[in-house]
Formats: sequence, C-alpha cells, structure tokens
Amino acid sequence: MATHGGIRHRTPFESWQEGIDRADSRWDAYDNIIRSTVDQYNAHLMRTTQGYFPLDWKLVKAMAWTETGAARPQWATKPLQIGNAGDPGLQVMLRREEGSDLIVPPTMHVSFISAASNPRANIEAGVGYLLTKLANTSIRSVPEPSSQVYQVTVKAGDSLSKIARSEGSTEELMKQLNPGVHGLTIGQVLKCRKASMRRVVTGWKFINTSNIARYYNGGGDPKYREKLDFVLRALERRRKQ
Repeated sequence: MATHGGIRHRTPFESWQEGIDRADSRWDAYDNIIRSTVDQYNAHLMRTTQGYFPLDWKLVKAMAWTETGAARPQWATKPLQIGNAGDPGLQVMLRREEGSDLIVPPTMHVSFISAASNPRANIEAGVGYLLTKLANTSIRSVPEPSSQVYQVTVKAGDSLSKIARSEGSTEELMKQLNPGVHGLTIGQVLKCRKASMRRVVTGWKFINTSNIARYYNGGGDPKYREKLDFVLRALERRRKQ
C-alpha cells in the first residue's frame, strides 16, 4: 500500500488482489469450457508428440482471471484476450503459423474464426496459442509413414541430393540410410525411402507460470507471473472452503 501525505493508498496491484479475493460464482462460469478444451489438447498432444506433460486446466483458469476476470466487460467475449487489436496471437492461429497446425486438434481449428467475440472459441484459441509458444519445433526430415526402404542404383551425374529429389526423399534421410557413403560411383546400390522436410515438435518448455508470463503475455504486464501465482493460491483457498 502506497503512502501519500500520510494517507495510505492501495496500489493498482493491491486493488487487483482485492478483486480476486472477492471473486464469486461468476468467475467460475468457464470452468467446464476450460476443462474440456484442455482435455482435448492434452489428449491430442500426448498422442502426437514426445515429452508432453499435460497442461493443468487451473493454469488456464488463472490466466482468464488475470487477463480479464468477471468484473470486466471483456470477460463475456474474450476471457483470454487473444484477438485484441495489435495482438498477433489470433492471426498466428488462423494462419496455422509457427507450428500451431501441429498443436491444435484437427476439429478445433474451425472455431478460431469467431475467437474475437465468442468466449469458447477465445479460450480454445488462447490455449492453442499458449501451447504453440511453449512447443519447441524445427524443420526435420520425416519419412512417409506408409513408405518402405527400397534400393536405387546410382547413374551418371547422380549425387545424394539429386537422387533424393528425383525419388521424393530427402538428402538427410539418404545420409542416414547410407552411412559412410561420400563419393558415388555408377552402378552403386543405395537405400532410399520416401520422405519430406517438415516442421515437427522436438520438445516442450516447462508449463509453469514463469513461462506462461514470458511466452503468452510477452512481457506486457511485469506482474503477470505474480498475478498468476496469486490466483492459483486464491483458487486453492476457495477449494478448501
């Protein structure tokens, strides 16, 4: 609490904390939507990526309370605030950029078009953007799932990259299948498999309040992590009441 002229005044952060402590049942309005959304993402990512640790739905609830909260008008349409003017997050999701196409369950993407006005879609897009930012991705050589290893014979003028292009494979995979091969000779037999260069999820950042503040809020609110931690403690107190 700040002091001015001998009078103690609440800081904006203290006033915000009091608002959280006064939260009533309206603040729980999106619990089912958040749970369902997080469950869908968790199931999808545990099935399609390695090393994913399930997202706790209460972290998303804490984000909603921090981003807006039931006392603000935006709560009714954009509880996670993705889609605000100047915010790149929703465009990333709509355009399937930054690897977001690897993160979002296939049936969910269609809802994002209404994420700036529909609270369910806003939550679905917001969670997707959060997980997109927390995923580590890179461009890798990926074998076609139904393809098999087969043999090719080197012709005049061939190189690994030329063979890869003509066979619908990648030079990286050709090197993996043929270790130790450098200079090619006519008539030499090499292993090959259909493949392409694609963006893949290679790992995950820790899903915690520090990384949520860094990658979702992006430094816009220096107290974002502190607010998330405060909300999580408030939720735990409410649970025990």
